[in-house]
Amino acid sequence: MADVLTPLILDFLAWLVARPRPYAEVMDVWRTSCPRLTVWEDAIDGGLVAHQPAPDGRAMVAITPRGAALLKAERG
Repeated sequence: MADVLTPLILDFLAWLVARPRPYAEVMDVWRTSCPRLTVWEDAIDGGLVAHQPAPDGRAMVAITPRGAALLKAERG
């Protein structure tokens, strides 16, 4: 399953690298009910993305330095 998830995780990181996104938007776009497609969970567990508060109090999700390094290594 890792072979299937790696491209999806890279797509997720590429989507986040442009700017942090509201948590609700991330969940709308990347949440899945399939227990085998754990893109969100794997990205959090791997330290590739993180929650951060916005000045207005909204929960935001941003790519971490570790996530950016993985994306750069995989996609150049």
